[in-house]
Amino acid sequence: MTAIVTGAARGIGRAIAERLERDHDVLRVDLDPSVDGIVADITKPEDRARILDAVDRVDVLVNNAGITRDARAVKMTEDDFLAVIRVNLGAAYELTTALTDRFGDGASIVSLASRAYLGNFGQLNYSASKGGLVGMTRALALQLAPRVRVNAIAPSLTASEMTMAMPEKVLAKMVASIPMGRMGEPSEIAETVAALASPAMAYVTGQVVVACGGRSLAP
Repeated sequence: MTAIVTGAARGIGRAIAERLERDHDVLRVDLDPSVDGIVADITKPEDRARILDAVDRVDVLVNNAGITRDARAVKMTEDDFLAVIRVNLGAAYELTTALTDRFGDGASIVSLASRAYLGNFGQLNYSASKGGLVGMTRALALQLAPRVRVNAIAPSLTASEMTMAMPEKVLAKMVASIPMGRMGEPSEIAETVAALASPAMAYVTGQVVVACGGRSLAP
């Protein structure tokens, strides 16, 4: 069985790839040349073509690649808004639709949304891109059923390079707002992705699992 994981060089993407390797042949894709797989910019048609050339059948696709360019709405440039939409949503759409004919019966698509799809201060572009992924997940679930299942996971604060680069006081304040009292671990997100991709979830499609330690419930 073959799985493709984008943004697989580091952080959550690498953890997902490592977890899926227990049961799948995993093709890791990333713009980072350190990736043990295909170095590709998934916004470019020629790079997506190289991914398609590397697989005959796809059983799991994990749309994980993403970027942030945070700023208050009044200071956000059009370029920063469109760049995040282009990578986080546009490229996921383009790769998913390009692979449609390669998905086997019972295949699973899991997209990495974010709790930010509910709205985050200073992340107009990121929140819009992740909200778009949620909408795309639900629409594709209807379109590709019953052959392919399509779900999303929406993590909250997760211990990754991106998160740990935040100012210490900001990070501490965010952690304090999580009922579980800590950040999530990439391995925990990876386990959730693996569960959604598993045949054990064969009747689950069009859903968004919010893996946020209860933060979405906090006042």
